[in-house]
Amino acid sequence: MKPETLEGGAISYAPCRYGSSKIFFRGPRRSLERPYLTFVGGSQTYGKFIAKPFANLVEEREGTACINLGCLNASVDAFLQEPAVGDICRQSRLNVLQVMSAHNMSNRFYTVHPRRNDRFVGESSVLRALYPEVDFSEFCFVRHLLSTLYTQSPERFEVLVVELRSAWRARMQHFIHCIGSHTYLLWFAEHLPTNANWNDRAEPLRSEPLFVTRQMVDELRPLVRGVVVVQPSQRAKAQGTRGMVFLGTDTAAATELLNPAAHDEAAQALSLAIRANLA
Repeated sequence: MKPETLEGGAISYAPCRYGSSKIFFRGPRRSLERPYLTFVGGSQTYGKFIAKPFANLVEEREGTACINLGCLNASVDAFLQEPAVGDICRQSRLNVLQVMSAHNMSNRFYTVHPRRNDRFVGESSVLRALYPEVDFSEFCFVRHLLSTLYTQSPERFEVLVVELRSAWRARMQHFIHCIGSHTYLLWFAEHLPTNANWNDRAEPLRSEPLFVTRQMVDELRPLVRGVVVVQPSQRAKAQGTRGMVFLGTDTAAATELLNPAAHDEAAQALSLAIRANLA
């Protein structure tokens, strides 16, 4: 994966690798001399457009090195293919694993890029049979693919949702076994975990973590130390993109991510859980 850059030097993500990993993670690179805490997740963990994402804020609060293994647009697939991630997490005092979406994962209907999980690689014969009227050659991104399939047939689309949820359950369980039970799950999203229909929202395919229900998260509770749920307060939401660092062409992308005020609230909640666990 190419390192993340931003023109004009407005923010430095200091992309770095750990061990033999092919993924560039959010830097600066931290020492792997213990003790340290590890944070694994997608774009929110990475902190796109955020000068100090919640991992950095926890480091400042707790005085313990925090290794940010966030990866843009990642699903758990990206980390399962990186042995270095498992090695780092197993040696950590505590892991924080973001609850990521279920759509950016390879499954029996389609394949995604092993590291850039938002990239659509190809469809299976099963998906072609389910949607014979669709020309799959026009898709480069998973969300575009799903949007088209949902528009074509919401009824058939539910078959994909069932498959994606099943794959998410299996791979999250496997990944937690790989990194160890000394792990907190972090739900960091605009809405609370719910078992309501995923398509009840105004823009259902923009809701993160996509297709993940409260029941799916609860099924993982026996495998971890606990679940930290952070829904940004109204005060944080009112900040909009204030404090975020981005170019004008990235305004739309920035509005879909949580802002520095929300990251501060996540850091507060995580620090409480970490202190209680390591006391």
